[in-house]
Parts: sequence; structure tokens; C-alpha cells
Amino acid sequence: MAGEILNQSKSNSQDRRFKGLLRNTCIVVGEFLATAMLMFLGCMGCAQSPTFVNSHFQCSINFGFVVLICIQCFGCVSGAHLNPSVTLANYIYRLISWPMAIAYFVAQMVGAFVGYGLVKASLPEDVVCSSDTPKGVCITALGEGISAGQGVLIEFLLTVILIIICCAVWDPRNATFGDSTGIRFGLAIACISLTGGQFTGASMNPARSFAPALWNNAWDNHWIYWVGPLVGAVFAAFLYKYVFRPTGAKPEEELPQ
Repeated sequence: MAGEILNQSKSNSQDRRFKGLLRNTCIVVGEFLATAMLMFLGCMGCAQSPTFVNSHFQCSINFGFVVLICIQCFGCVSGAHLNPSVTLANYIYRLISWPMAIAYFVAQMVGAFVGYGLVKASLPEDVVCSSDTPKGVCITALGEGISAGQGVLIEFLLTVILIIICCAVWDPRNATFGDSTGIRFGLAIACISLTGGQFTGASMNPARSFAPALWNNAWDNHWIYWVGPLVGAVFAAFLYKYVFRPTGAKPEEELPQ
């Protein structure tokens, strides 16, 4: 009898481990596909040449809509971080473990690489690298007259705003407003892109900047798109966690009376 109970316990434990592994695998695959979709649709929507007319406004709105689609498709699977900065903030906010954060990072970097590769495969070379985008479509670069220091500051501040939006969505006090998360994020990305896109590309996302740089071998000031977003994510996540939502308080205790 005791042996049967022990065998049943081992079987249940193995079943739980298998289900956990399957769930984590689905999460990582979902994040990979979401990031690939972000890069494919987002960067294709930024293609500009004498033949294909585009504008800063169109690119910004397009990226907002693409983020909306990614969250709608994969938000329930992986949370659709799409961005190592968001994943870092998510870890600081203690919503995922360190190993899972690493898995997200790998999925995002590989997904961004594949997504941009599909753009390169889908469009003529003279559209990807046209007279309007000589270094390559979707390359994040500093605008005319913007110094490296200003670029870092802009990316830092834009990422702080993005992460505060993320933390507010993750806040239990906003749990009843989850049905419109995709719309809110999409509009937020469109707004931030409209504001900062002409100055730095409004990347806020190392993976989004890394993939086009790698495919086109364009590394001018690339470090800005790692330092600004990652430092901004750390600052904003700690700010929200310890100032706007103090640790130790239960969600029901945080609700306004």
C-alpha cells in the first residue's frame, strides 16, 4: 500500500514537472513569435523609398498598431514583453524568475533577428537600403544635431515612461482594466514614437535596435540603444515598486478607500 502511494506521488511529481516544462516552452515560443511579428510588421511598415512613400507619422502609428496586435495574440501566452527592457523591469517587479528572464531575453533576440530577416527576404534590396534609408530600414540612429549624450538621455526618458506604463498595468489595482491593455499599449507606443522617433528612433528596446544593426552591419552609436533603455528600465521599475506600490502591502490594502 505504501509502495503504491509512493509510486503515485512520484508519478504526480513527474507529471507536474512535465506540465511546467511544457508551459514554459510555450511561453518562450510565444515570446519568440511575438518579437518576430513586431520586427516583421513594424519594420516593413517603415520601408521608405522613392517608390514607396512613407512618413514619420505613418511609421509611429504603424508600430503602435503592431504592438497592439502582438499583445492581442500573445499577451495571454507570454505577456508579450517584446523587449529586454520590459523583461528586466518585470524581473525587478518580481513577476518572473531570473532563469525565465534569461529565456525571455534569448527568445526576444532570436525573434528580432528572424523577424528582420523576413523583412530582408520579403522586400527588394533597394527598398531595404534606399536613398531614404541608406543604412537600412528600421535602423535606429541619432537625428541631425543630436549628440550621443542627448541620445542616451532621450532613450532613458522614453523608456522610463514606457516602463511606468508597464508597471501600472502590472499593478493589482489596475487588474479590472486588463481588457483594454493592448489598445492602451498600442496608443502609448504610437505617442512615444511620435515624440521621440525623429531624434533617436524611439527604440526603448535593445532587441529592436540590435537585429537591424546586425543584418545591415550598422553600429554607429549602437551602445546608446542598450544603455539608455536598460538603465531607464531599472530606474523606472524600482521607482514604481518602492514609491508608488510599496512592497509588503497586500493588493486589497493598496486600493484607494
